[in-house]
Amino acid sequence: MKQHVIMVDSLTERLAEAVSAISFDRLFCLTDTNTLQLCWPLISDVPVMKGSVMITIGATDNNKTIESLMHVWESLQKGGATRHSLLVNLGGGMVTDLGGFAASTFKRGIKYINIPTTLLSQVDASVGGKTGINFGGLKNEIGVFNLSESVLLAPDFLRTLDDYNLLSGYAEMLKHGLLDSKEHLTELLAFDPTTVRGGDVALGQQLVRMVECSVAVKQRIVEGDPMEFGVRKALNFGHTAGHAIESLAMEDNRTVLHGYAVAWGLVMELYMSAVKCGFPSQVFHQVEAYVREYYGKFHYECRHYDRLIEFIRHDKKNVGKVINFTLLGGIGDIRINQACNMVEIEQMLDYYRES
Repeated sequence: MKQHVIMVDSLTERLAEAVSAISFDRLFCLTDTNTLQLCWPLISDVPVMKGSVMITIGATDNNKTIESLMHVWESLQKGGATRHSLLVNLGGGMVTDLGGFAASTFKRGIKYINIPTTLLSQVDASVGGKTGINFGGLKNEIGVFNLSESVLLAPDFLRTLDDYNLLSGYAEMLKHGLLDSKEHLTELLAFDPTTVRGGDVALGQQLVRMVECSVAVKQRIVEGDPMEFGVRKALNFGHTAGHAIESLAMEDNRTVLHGYAVAWGLVMELYMSAVKCGFPSQVFHQVEAYVREYYGKFHYECRHYDRLIEFIRHDKKNVGKVINFTLLGGIGDIRINQACNMVEIEQMLDYYRES
């Protein structure tokens, strides 16, 4: 099944088309506290959204929990949702992940539409059918694969983001460039995503075009391996180390956006790629320099190694006691299921900590 991902010129018109194309009895809309205030007003006057039942959860990844999930289930139940109801998820990756999971499990599954409002959710989280919540201190520990009926990408939302959130999403675009081609990556490394907030039309259009390219890379990989038995594991590049950083940050009550953790994870796993698979050192250091300039560095000490490794052990690519990474032999040269031992992982942690 191919997911309908639409870059929209007019959000109101395309939303009306997407909702009207689905037969449903009751309509629900999920937001977080931020998107309720900032994004809901942009679609609240669309006739098909009139009378929709609003469900709101707390903002940020700290609320990607079973408690929030239960709140959505309870709201659907109290709102009279049936198996023929429709849920519209309006928000960033946390909302589309959790909302997609809620829809996929309520009454064994109702249909849902994603309207991603952050760069991160537009290029990654809302596309590809991965849904879920964090659990037991681990990222995305519980979830299912289930494609939304459609994904509506509205460039207008990008102009409202601060630099922090723009850069968070851009890290996933860097990953897609590394998985795709030299030309794709070169354009990404030459671009400063924060400049689009200055109102330059040409730069804004360039970002929108790069978003479309990024989404196309992800769709191509997902369509070849919807359930992540093989090549879709490529999309986890940077995430084995990145999720460990996120989990450590959550444990230490440090605020870290997903994309920043991915950016730092890219550096770590490019180092591992260079050591084990011969990834070109020149390209590795170009990406490393870009990440250092725009994302800074996540600081940890040797005493954190045991926890980081424990988080890495919980990665879903692992088989038994074998710790697997997705690595690259070069740009676009994807090497899935690369087993790495403790010495190699500690050397990777050493390199990042000392660099």
